[in-house]
Amino acid sequence: MNDHALVDALAQYRAGLDAEIALLEQLALVAARQRGVTARRDFEQLGIEGDERDRLTRALVAVEEGLQPVRARLSAARDRVATLGGYAEVVALRQQASGLVARILATDEESMQSLADAELARRAAVASLEQGETTLAAYRRVLTPSISQASLVDRRG
Repeated sequence: MNDHALVDALAQYRAGLDAEIALLEQLALVAARQRGVTARRDFEQLGIEGDERDRLTRALVAVEEGLQPVRARLSAARDRVATLGGYAEVVALRQQASGLVARILATDEESMQSLADAELARRAAVASLEQGETTLAAYRRVLTPSISQASLVDRRG
């Protein structure tokens, strides 16, 4: 592959990275909104945000699939590509994309922790309700004597 073809491939790759970064920035915003609605326990809105995230993720995967052949051509001539103008900017864009992915994953981890905390709180609430129900049932048995005991009291009284 000649240098002109490599310059074109590098430009295509850069354009693809720009598109991926735009999608990743949108995903970061969605992830932050998901974290917020998770903390508020707004599961309806979480579903809406999940749909938006799925749409963005599908678009990101489509862009990435389109970049695979370009990346393969650039990788095959890695030594020559590194000497071309614009290579440093492409490397910086890859690092920016990687940083965005790390930020999204960290936000997702916070959301998952919030959901896990909510599940623990829900389980504790259910256990408390079950214990309260058991206690009230026992108390009701103490307050409401069985019919056979009531008839004994009626005969004596």
